[in-house]
Parts: sequence; C-alpha cells; structure tokens
Amino acid sequence: MNATHRTSAYACLALSMSLVGSYVALSKPLAAIFPVLLLAWLRFGIGAVAMLRWLRRPADEAPLSRRTRGLLFLESLFGNFLFTICMVTGVSMTSAVTAGVTMAAIPAAVALMSWLFLRERVAPRTWLAIALAVAGIGLYALSRSGEAAVADRADSQAWLGQLLLVGAVLCESFYAVIGKRLTASLGPKRITSIVNLWGFALSTPFGLYLAWHFDFTTVAWSTWGLLLFYALAACVWTVWLWMTGLRSVPASQAGIFTVLLPISAALVGMCVLGERISAMQTLAFAIALLGVLIATWPGRGRRDEAPTQVPL
Repeated sequence: MNATHRTSAYACLALSMSLVGSYVALSKPLAAIFPVLLLAWLRFGIGAVAMLRWLRRPADEAPLSRRTRGLLFLESLFGNFLFTICMVTGVSMTSAVTAGVTMAAIPAAVALMSWLFLRERVAPRTWLAIALAVAGIGLYALSRSGEAAVADRADSQAWLGQLLLVGAVLCESFYAVIGKRLTASLGPKRITSIVNLWGFALSTPFGLYLAWHFDFTTVAWSTWGLLLFYALAACVWTVWLWMTGLRSVPASQAGIFTVLLPISAALVGMCVLGERISAMQTLAFAIALLGVLIATWPGRGRRDEAPTQVPL
C-alpha cells in the first residue's frame, strides 16, 4: 500500500470516529425526548431510506455466502443494535466522566481481539500508541470536576450504567474485528447498507410498539433536524468511512482511531454546548493524539502488517 493510499485510509478512520463522538454527544438530548429503542428504530429507518441504492449487489461481487450473511448479522447486532442501546443508556445513567474513562479502553480491546481472532501481529509501536490513547483519555476524564462523579455515586443505578458502557466497549471492539473480515469480500457501501438493514429489522418490533404509544406532535422541528443528522451520521457516513479505511489498515491499528470518539464528543460539548476546557484536559487531548500520531507515522523501511484472516 503506497503512502497516498495509507493516508487516505487514515483520514477515513479519523473522520469516522470523530463523527461517532459528535453524534454520541448529541444523542443525549434526543434520548431525553425519544425512548432509546424508538430512537434506534427511527435512526435505522432513516438510514435504510438513504441507502436503498447501496443494497444492490455489484456485478463483480460474488453472491453472499452463509458465513458472510452470519458475519453481517453479527456486525449489525454488536456494532449497531447493542452498541446503540448500551452507549446511549449507559451515558444517560452515569455521566460524561464515566463514559470517557470507559471508552478509553476501546483501542486496547480492539488490539486484543484483533490478535485473538484475526491473528494480527500487533507491533510494539501500536501497543505504545494504545497506552498513550488510554492514558490521555483517562487523564481527561479524571481532570473533570468531581461533581459528576459524586452524582454517579449517589445514583443507585450508576453501576448498571457502568456495565452498559463496558458492554459498549466490547460491542465496538467486535464491530472493528468483524468489519475487517467483511471488507475482504464486500465493498464498504454494501456492508453499510446491509448492516443497517439488519439493525432496522432487529429494532422494528420494539420501535413499532413504542411508536404506537408516543406522541410525535410534541417533537419540535429542530429536534427532527437533529435526528436527521444523527441518523445519517450514525448509519451512513461513519460506517461507510470506517469500512473504507478498514480495508487497507490492520484492525489493531485502526482501533487507535477510536480514541477520537471521546475527544470529539468533548469538543462538541465545548463548542456547541458551551462547556469549558482546562489546561489539564488540553494536555490529555495532546497525549491521546500523540498515540494516533505514533501509530500512523510512516517509519523507514516499514512494511504494512498484513493480517492473516481466520474464522471468527
């Protein structure tokens, strides 16, 4: 893979995770209006309409095998359906501090699963980048004021929210590893559309029931606009960008870019919601981004790591 191709893949991965962080931050006001499963159903429905043309199989692509169909279902189950439920519910039951600390474990979890399931060789520089990513986001979370942490301890449901956030980390890790396997045989657009369609099917029974009991006339037009951005970002743009970048980058290295998820979420809070950022939090961001730089900086004589695909 040449330098231009590699840089393009890195850009796709970085933009994907930045958008994920943005819509995670913006999902909190939506979750305050819509029940979580209704929100998921509306999101997948909008995505399905937006990607109807992507469902058609290209002429040069082989028909889906039973194994590929199973992987597509698992990709949607973990990366779309369960991740959405665990993340949105977990954040609503805990705090941004708790979510930030928990999400810092995603790069390490992705690297570990890539080593276990894809038999990828994880280079020392990648492990160093993972350590910096975890340290940076952990420092950011711990530097936040203690008010949210106190509120978490006072909330009897905080422990359940923490477990849900851990579940979101595991779902995101499976999403990265299974996605790497799928990109070997399918194009990014087709993966994105089929995975979203499965998400819509999984959420439809819950969505229909909740929609029947929900008063849509109380929803403001601005909320519908936010929902449209959330759905397109979550179902279309982020998944397509992630799968495009993942085709050319080992899953363990791509996992480093998940550090941009909590960073972008914090930046959205600062720029859109008016939150302030301290000098210590700025340092934490710099440490985390240094990890991304170390993982992606082209070394002299460096050869791309070509993962050996094994059954999942």
